[in-house]
Amino acid sequence: MSKKNIIVGIDVGSSNVRCIIVQAFSDVEIPRIIGVGEVPSSGIRRGIISDVEEVIKNINESVEKAERMAGVTVKSANVNIGGTEINFQNSKGVIAVGRADGEVTEDDLERVIVEAQNVALPLNKEIIYVIPKNYRLDDQENIRDPLGMKGVRLEMNALVIECSSGQVKNLTRCIHQSGIDMDEIILEPLAAAESVLGRKQKELGVVLIDIGGGTTGISVFEDGDLVHTAVLPIGAGHITNDIAIGLRTSIEVAEKVKLEFGNAISEEVGRKEEVDLSEVDSQESGVVSRYHVAEIIEARLEEIFGMVNRELKNIGKAGLLPAGAIITGGGAKLPQLVDLAKNVLGLPAQIGFPINLGGIMNKVDDPSFSTVVGLVIWNEEQKSSLKKETKKVFGNMSNTTEETVKKMKKWMEKFLP
Repeated sequence: MSKKNIIVGIDVGSSNVRCIIVQAFSDVEIPRIIGVGEVPSSGIRRGIISDVEEVIKNINESVEKAERMAGVTVKSANVNIGGTEINFQNSKGVIAVGRADGEVTEDDLERVIVEAQNVALPLNKEIIYVIPKNYRLDDQENIRDPLGMKGVRLEMNALVIECSSGQVKNLTRCIHQSGIDMDEIILEPLAAAESVLGRKQKELGVVLIDIGGGTTGISVFEDGDLVHTAVLPIGAGHITNDIAIGLRTSIEVAEKVKLEFGNAISEEVGRKEEVDLSEVDSQESGVVSRYHVAEIIEARLEEIFGMVNRELKNIGKAGLLPAGAIITGGGAKLPQLVDLAKNVLGLPAQIGFPINLGGIMNKVDDPSFSTVVGLVIWNEEQKSSLKKETKKVFGNMSNTTEETVKKMKKWMEKFLP
């Protein structure tokens, strides 16, 4: 098989490590999935690497599974980064337009983004993204793309995303020691948004809620632009832990009970319904109330959606997003979860599935694969609409001006015609 146009995504998650391989063809609009690998994750807690050797082992296993299916060797990949050590702050960059005739050039856009990076950072933090929100040119405000316009003073409001330097170095080390080069490090909520959200939803206003194993990522879009993103320190794994404690059983049994008998709204479950644990696991015994299981699940999900709603209130968007809430990730598959989200958030809600690709799509047609699918379509240049939406996301920033300008030029060359 030809190794050209191979794109690989590796999702290093708290519950699972997933790898998918896609191949793009010049005569086919949609890339084809040719390999999928998934293994349980260890060595990661709340999205943060705690055991490098375990993570390397998980990455190798998932990549090997995908390679065997695809018949190709993985050389490089896009990789997600998340966890509770991700921080966000608003920033502003201000410059004088460089050309004598006042026309805004690519060099001006690079310089204003460099200026926006001049924010106070703790010693253990580094900037991984500067995402432009809007521009102002002289007295004209809320400009989405000032390239080619004329003025004297260019301002940019931006969302600066920071991460622990140790987390970035540990993730990079894990990938490199697996024999793989890093193409891009992509923020987990942004990767999930690329695979799940449509252009119209982003224009109307939408919040994506990505419920992972150890964390929940949220991304808020309006008028086509990212206006807010956050990573909450709670996920579907906490629901499993609650059930294990409540039923006094193992994590493995609690996970099976959650998936097979769980419900997000306890009132939808009969109070006399019971679960025989011996049917779930031969080593267990006893009967538990299914209503009690649903109560445990409902309480934790209400907490998660309550935290999401507080984030929306902080930015003035609670109950004000016409496209509503799109829920994805491994924790999005519980019955009645959508109804609970509607009640807590006061918004329309639905489950988000990854964008349709060609090939063995049945292997990844699941909300838990949203992030890894987003990783492989992130820089898929055949999709002009995707190019337009992502050309303003400048990733993998360093704290030095030289490195920033170098990587900025690389991104601009990739996304501009």
